[in-house]
Amino acid sequence: MFTGLITSTGQIKQIVRHGHDANLEIEPAEIFKDIIDGESIAVNGCCLSVEKHSTNTFSVYASKETLEKTTLKYFHAGQKVNLERALALGERLGGHIVAGHVDDVAKIVAIRACGQSLVVGFSCNEKLACEIIPKGSVALDGISLTINNCTQGSFDVNLIPDTQKRTACKLWQVGSLVNLETDLLGKYVHMALKHDPTLLANFAIPKKESPDGQKDRHDLSQSFLAAHGFI
Repeated sequence: MFTGLITSTGQIKQIVRHGHDANLEIEPAEIFKDIIDGESIAVNGCCLSVEKHSTNTFSVYASKETLEKTTLKYFHAGQKVNLERALALGERLGGHIVAGHVDDVAKIVAIRACGQSLVVGFSCNEKLACEIIPKGSVALDGISLTINNCTQGSFDVNLIPDTQKRTACKLWQVGSLVNLETDLLGKYVHMALKHDPTLLANFAIPKKESPDGQKDRHDLSQSFLAAHGFI
């Protein structure tokens, strides 16, 4: 489990292909002193397991599934990537809950300056539209970002100066492809409602008649919240 707060950037030292799979050797910009074999590290948002490591580098394995569903298939030696080590209990959850399981690849369609920030626009699979909401969270190449605006199949985010400084997003340009992971909690809500649309009825707020006789007032009372398990 990750938070979308990049621990360090890194550089791909070499890629060894094995048919549909690959091994990647990565050199972090900041040495991971207590790294252990078997631990999970997010590489541009993809959760990968460390197979072996040395003082300055570590190697991970990418399966056919990972290569097909992410931008890892386009990786090359010398490329700069975002790295995040798994969240440890007791640490601050500064971003949002990120699984490191990429949903799809999004494409950058626009970049414009807004003060010292950059507003970056993306196009994405329309099937993910229900999991992308204004002011919701999304992970792009492993970076936890807040959605400014969105429509069916597109959205934009704001890159503050510190994000530009600490991550590989400074290399983004129009046409670049990035790994996209939507909010984990939103996925569960979406799946639950997909299988049982009547769940919404259980949370419908009863209406009261207003003085003019119109039923447009919601009775959101303490008793209603208690009856539905909110308090």
